[in-house]
Amino acid sequence: MTELQVLFVCTGNICRSPTAEAVLRQQLRDAGLGERIVVDSAGTHPYHSGSSPSGLAVRSGAKRGYDLSGLRAREVTAADLETFDVISAMDRGHLNILKQRSTPDQAQRTQLFLEHAPAPLQGQDVPDPYGGDAADYERTLDLIEKGMGGLIAHLQGRL
Repeated sequence: MTELQVLFVCTGNICRSPTAEAVLRQQLRDAGLGERIVVDSAGTHPYHSGSSPSGLAVRSGAKRGYDLSGLRAREVTAADLETFDVISAMDRGHLNILKQRSTPDQAQRTQLFLEHAPAPLQGQDVPDPYGGDAADYERTLDLIEKGMGGLIAHLQGRL
């Protein structure tokens, strides 16, 4: 029985947002909440629509037990903004784009991913590893894992 729907958004939906999607799905399963919360991801731009996540993102996630292999990039839609309960932008640029595309009600459901993270990460952007090396993808995954606990606590408070 689905009670909440969460959407992660980055630029092209091949690095940060699919990584966050895979991490949240796994952590929700581990916490016994996998049936209660639907998780998806999308990009603000259609640059990579239909593509698999970045190979470096897939490998980085797999080393820590996250499966990104079945995910495919897509652009965020008006229906997404209407449907999802929590829309989590990976950086301020995405947050601004999403809020510009949103109604006031939708904008209230849109937040920066690290909004619920512990200090000193709270309110920071998750940097884009695209074009970088494996270490950049590892740092991105580190930030996503560190920020996910706060998001899960926020979601649990809404269930």
